Amino acid sequence: MATLAGPATAQLRGTPDYLARMDRDGDGRVSLDEYVDWMSYAFDGMDRNRDGVLTADELPGGRGKPVTRVQHRARLAERFRKQDANHDGWLDAKELTAPPR
Repeated sequence: MATLAGPATAQLRGTPDYLARMDRDGDGRVSLDEYVDWMSYAFDGMDRNRDGVLTADELPGGRGKPVTRVQHRARLAERFRKQDANHDGWLDAKELTAPPR
């Protein structure tokens, strides 16, 4: 993935490093915005023409329905809400590294 630039391309060494990289404000927890921004690196890397839409030729396998940046971010927000086990609006290290719910 040499073409992907951004925070996720740097090697991470365990949960504390992962949390620290996502936690832009250093408060020890990850907000929805921090999570969505971090997790959007894959979309950004695949959106070769930078139009905010992944078309079939930009998707893995070269096929599929187009996906907009808005749709992608909405899916990430839903994933965040599912990972937020205590429903406090933040992900701590335990929630962040838990298996998907």
